[in-house]
Amino acid sequence: KEDALGYILGYTCGNDMSARDWQANDLQWWRAKSSDTFTPLGPYIVTDLDPSALRLIGRINGKVVQEQVTSDLLHDVPTIMEFVTRVMTLNPGDVVMTGTPGRPDNVKEGDVMEVEIAEIGTLSNPVVNES
Repeated sequence: KEDALGYILGYTCGNDMSARDWQANDLQWWRAKSSDTFTPLGPYIVTDLDPSALRLIGRINGKVVQEQVTSDLLHDVPTIMEFVTRVMTLNPGDVVMTGTPGRPDNVKEGDVMEVEIAEIGTLSNPVVNES
């Protein structure tokens, strides 16, 4: 745990999307969280960053719906890494997402979801129904 941060290449924004209607109707949640476009990352990987007190801002159509600090996460990054590596091997390039310290809002087709971390940038994604 003490060395965990030394194994991390960097940090970026992630938009962990879920299809709530699929989630409500499926026996397992994998489909609702694992479609091809459901986990965009970016805009950059920042390598020299302290993850302990970053301000996260979530917006839907420009309206702030979430504003939290990473210190509000249930577990800090070293603790998360320690737990993850107890149950699986991580390889270079693997991504570990921490979750969000607040409760996300639902989005619908036509919305634009933004995730911002000032030290990293803003990830902006339109919500599109490709069915």
